[in-house]
Amino acid sequence: MEANGLGPQGFPELKNDTFLRAAWGEDTDYTPVWCMRQAGRYLPEFRETRAAQDFFSTCRSPEACCELTLQALGMEVTMVPGKGPSFPEPLREERDLERLRDPAAAVSELTYVFQAITLTRQRLAGRVPLIGFAGAPWTLMTYMIEGGGSSTMAQAKRWLYQRPKASHQLLRILTDALVPYLVGQVVAGAQALQLFESHAGHLGPQLFSKFALPYIRDVAKRVKAMLQEAGLAPVPMIVFAKDGHFALEELAQAGYEVVGLDWTVAPQKARERVGKNVTLQGNLDPCALYAPEEEIGRLVKQMLDDFGPQRYIANLGHGLYPDMDPEHVGAFVDAVHKYSRVLRQN
Repeated sequence: MEANGLGPQGFPELKNDTFLRAAWGEDTDYTPVWCMRQAGRYLPEFRETRAAQDFFSTCRSPEACCELTLQALGMEVTMVPGKGPSFPEPLREERDLERLRDPAAAVSELTYVFQAITLTRQRLAGRVPLIGFAGAPWTLMTYMIEGGGSSTMAQAKRWLYQRPKASHQLLRILTDALVPYLVGQVVAGAQALQLFESHAGHLGPQLFSKFALPYIRDVAKRVKAMLQEAGLAPVPMIVFAKDGHFALEELAQAGYEVVGLDWTVAPQKARERVGKNVTLQGNLDPCALYAPEEEIGRLVKQMLDDFGPQRYIANLGHGLYPDMDPEHVGAFVDAVHKYSRVLRQN
């Protein structure tokens, strides 16, 4: 530690590295915990300030990761109230790929994201690590083709079946944009990275192994190599493939230190399947936070018993929903910290 309390990159010294140590597979005194969700969709104070203003002028932050990456590639994104990001001109034909911006140039459009990360890291003052993240190639592809959310992803999957060559071309373009974007986040101050494959469940084993897994692996491999080439210290990487339970073994060997689980996966079975060389993250049902605080405590105790004390990061099995009570989120976090210490004494 330097005399002025700043770390090697001029950032405040990290005072709490429990999350990072758990991610690297080191023993911890208690179980670290964090929750996924865009602030704009959950925190009441953020929703109020945003209400009358354009989303992108108030939330140009890493939180809007999928939308931002696609904006940088030249796709127009609008925010539809109550619905989320929408793409007025989705990709329909192979020739539509020609209108995408060069991936290398796209990252230069995201300077404000890197500035937001640096500012956030400074303001955290070393209290907790800062996690950077991005959507995985297949998930980004679905947004580009569906024009927003979809219950079936039928248009995106149609591409996989009818245009496999063009699909791989698009997935390569997205990977080429994601790698420098994630490395840029680390340069800007992110201390860990999470890749979201939010739409893994629409694929099934065969399509996943063909159109998602190779690019998930490629992102990890290339990000780690690029950090090393730049003389930067490695950061732990997390992969979270929602409803991707059919590929747990493959994800555990995809080059990530942490595998995130959704709430449909039994922790003990997941551990048996992935082995002891990765950290698991998850996986309380987000809707459990609607329960009374005492019940939340009981559910957390069961979850921690199932996962065990080490190589584990507590989280929800997906993101927080907009109407969740912050007090109940606090009860979840407190219960993890409290019971995980008790667990280590037994």
